[in-house]
Parts: sequence; C-alpha cells; structure tokens
Amino acid sequence: MPYILSTGIRCADHSFTQSDIQKLVYNLFPLKEKEKKRLLPIFENAEINERQFAAPLAWFKDEHGLQERNELYHTQALQYCTQAVQSCLTNEEMLSVNISPELIDHILFISSTGISTPTLDTYLMNELKFDENTRRTPLFGLGCAGGTSGVAKAQEWLLGHPEKNVLIVCVELCSITFQPGDSRVSNFVGTALFGDGASAVLVIGDQSPLRQKAKVPLAKILKTSSRTKRYSTNVMGWRVIDTGFEVIFNKSIPRLVKEFWSVHAREFTENQGWKISEFPFIIAHPGGRKVLEGYREAFNLNEQALEISKNILKRHGNMSSPTVHFVLHEALKKQPVKGTRTIMTSLGPGFSSEMVSLEWM
Repeated sequence: MPYILSTGIRCADHSFTQSDIQKLVYNLFPLKEKEKKRLLPIFENAEINERQFAAPLAWFKDEHGLQERNELYHTQALQYCTQAVQSCLTNEEMLSVNISPELIDHILFISSTGISTPTLDTYLMNELKFDENTRRTPLFGLGCAGGTSGVAKAQEWLLGHPEKNVLIVCVELCSITFQPGDSRVSNFVGTALFGDGASAVLVIGDQSPLRQKAKVPLAKILKTSSRTKRYSTNVMGWRVIDTGFEVIFNKSIPRLVKEFWSVHAREFTENQGWKISEFPFIIAHPGGRKVLEGYREAFNLNEQALEISKNILKRHGNMSSPTVHFVLHEALKKQPVKGTRTIMTSLGPGFSSEMVSLEWM
C-alpha cells in the first residue's frame, strides 16, 4: 500500500482579519443598506479570524476582466505552488534528507480557480527542474474535493507502480473570483468564507526507496472511495462570465452533508470494520462552520475529532482544494502513534464526496 511521506503548504501573501474583509464587502456589495446589514452576521458567524489573499484589499475595489484575473492567477498560483512543493520536498520535520524533484515520477496538479494551457505543472517542472520523463495529470473542476481526490488517485496509480513516487499539488486563488456586481447571496457567502493557498503532498509506493527517508511514522493509504449525487450540478461550482468566475453556492450543502455525505462515510468505514466515533481525529475539509457542524452531528463526534479542521478554517478560511492538505499537514506534525486510524474527506462540485482511509505505520 502507498504511504504519505511529506507535506508542504504555502499561504497567500496578504493576510487580513475577517473584520477587514467584512468592511470592504459592506462598502462594495451592490445591495440596499437594509439587506447588507441583514447579511453581515454571515461574516461574524463563520468562525474565521483571518484569511490570506493573493492581492491587497485595494485590488478588489476596482473592476477586473477575466484576462486580468487570470494573469494574476497564473503569476501568483505558480509562485505559491512552487514554494509549497519546495517546502514538501525539504520538510525537516518529516524527512531525514531533502528529496530531489528528479525523483518524482508523476505530478497530479489540481486547481479550479484559473485557466492555463499548458497547465501550471509544466511551468512548475521548469522552475524546479523535474525530470523530463515525469508524468503529468492536471485536474480541473474538482473544487473543494480536489485535495482528497488527488490523494486517492495517487494511491490508485501507485498500486500498479509500487516503486514510484507521486507529488500532488493543489493551488487555488478563490479570492480573485469575487464579483463586486453580483448581488446574489451565494456571492456574499463566498466572500465570507474563501481564501487563497497552495499545498503539496508526496505519496510513495511501498517499494519506493524514499520510504527510508522518513523521520516520523508514515500514514498508509488503505482504501479510497468517490461518490457523486445524481442531478446535483447546481449545488456548487463556477459560472464563467465575461468578468471571470461567478460562484455557485447552494444553501442545501449543510443538509447534503447529513443526507448524502454521512451515508457515504458510514458505508466506507463500516466496510473496513471501523467506527467513525472511535477516530481520535478526522482529516476533514472545513468547507465552513455549518459543514463542520454537519460532520459532527452526523456521527455525534466530540470537539477533539474536528479540532484541526476548525483551527485551519479559523486561520485561513476555505481555500478550496488545498485546505484538506493543510489539515493533513497539521495531523502529520502531531506524529500519531502506530495503529492510529482515520479518514480524509472532502466535498465538492458534482455534488461529490471523496474519501481516503489512513492508518499510521
């Protein structure tokens, strides 16, 4: 079975408190005063203290077309994912030696907030001097589910290539999708939740020579599962317009956590003879406060089980695909004891649910 060897993360450059962003949105949002005051508690109740953006707040006060937004995405996303990869391959807490990019056999590149052809992983290969024979799989449109889906796809590929190494790279600039002329509540909710960031996860086959480079117990990837609800394409995603991406964010998401995700999670864990209530923690993508509450209520979890996810949401907001890797990064740093079991889980457009089961060895 494949193992997670190392992780690396990179926050965006500009950090703002939730109240700073709230004031900006209050001044910009195209709603009547009464409506804005009615919606403002969304910011205060999100349980987010600060978030990181790829641009200063002044940038959001002006109009920007798709080309300008995408040029910012290309420049900043490449910088962030390059640094996340460097952090992953030189992680002194998890690795006994630095890992050369030339030892990576396959890059899974995941992003849904900008467009690039060739995709950014080709630029990343040039920046860090990956081997020219490195395989590439760029994935677009997975949204928040991308972080867990990437780990699952790495596991599946490594089962057939047990001596190889896969690098999963996620980068999202959710903030640049903000549309100041969009008066829909979903746009308002998005501005209260989303942030920017990048992550990298190094996954190795069980016969990879890199296994000997680990300094801490390794998380073995046991099983994976993906489920997509029929006729739910209107739950979350983007609508492409002349000025960029317009958010689709349906109020049914917390309900679907209880009605759709919980069924998937129960079947996935029970098929392995596990009980979610027995996990010391869950590596859960913190889509928002209500999503975390849905996770907890579905299985009557204690506060400790979702503490890492809650803290990531508080410090960074929802960065879409990299966010669950931020949770994984913190979980690995705690060095769980041998035999610790848990799941990694994310929800995304589709409406989809992605899961991976882990056991520390």
